Amino acid sequence: MNKFLKVWSILTILAMTFVVFGGALVTKTGSADGCGNSWPLCNGQLVHLTDVTPEKLIEVAHRMTTGLGSIFVIVLAICAWIKIKDRRETKPLAIISVVFLILQAFMGAAAVIWGQNPYIMALHFGISIICYSSIVLLALLIFEVDRKFDARNLVMGTKLRLNIYFLTIYTYLAVYTGALVRHEKASLAVPVWPFENGRFVWPENVQDYVQYFHRIAAIILVIWILYVTWLVFRDYRHYRVLTYGMVLAIILVAIQAVTGILSVYTGVNLYVALFHSLIITILFALFCYLCMLGARSKKNRLRIR
Repeated sequence: MNKFLKVWSILTILAMTFVVFGGALVTKTGSADGCGNSWPLCNGQLVHLTDVTPEKLIEVAHRMTTGLGSIFVIVLAICAWIKIKDRRETKPLAIISVVFLILQAFMGAAAVIWGQNPYIMALHFGISIICYSSIVLLALLIFEVDRKFDARNLVMGTKLRLNIYFLTIYTYLAVYTGALVRHEKASLAVPVWPFENGRFVWPENVQDYVQYFHRIAAIILVIWILYVTWLVFRDYRHYRVLTYGMVLAIILVAIQAVTGILSVYTGVNLYVALFHSLIITILFALFCYLCMLGARSKKNRLRIR
């Protein structure tokens, strides 16, 4: 059963990675209306080989991968609930993964049937990364990563713990601004980074405001991650799970920044944009794991004493 759970958790992460990729691909290629306002069928019927278009193919593929991913998530949640129920995080994570999976599917279907509001649709990606992160955390519990890095003895001070909690929340808000850039079609509103013509130009429309707001949010995120990393190496360097985690966070946010800038200079190249979405998803999952460790910290302190 343990071997099955490990293999299944990896397959579930891969399946949900394709779901996240697929959702980003639908948005970036404008394929959301590929099947009209019909769901789950395409234009009220099955797809015929004679009337396939790229947009329709992308939308149908996304619906199929979402359906397959849903099966993987539900099976993983049930098996984890039964097999590793002794871990206090298992049941909440299993519930979160299924609930947010349903929310994600509902929002996708609602967007097709009733139309798309960019500010609501930007939440769609945010909901998907919460589902994704809960699955990653379940997989880490299944693989007992805590024991490999001696994370069960980790004790965080209040300052670091609060910084990690609020950094995770802020990362989610930064993700929302990035999703809003896509849904407001503001990716090239300011076609030079960081500012047009090397100086700040006051925004003239909604797209300009959204783009500038996202860039400012991204810069603050980088600075905050560097600060938390400094705290970790100053006071917690003997905990490998923290030092490795924050080094990985710096690498990921650096790649995220580079792909964000490249998205502007390549005219929103599809592959660069998709990679940009994937990296921030992984970064958010990493911070969620650190939050989980922080939540255990008080209990660990009492146990060690």
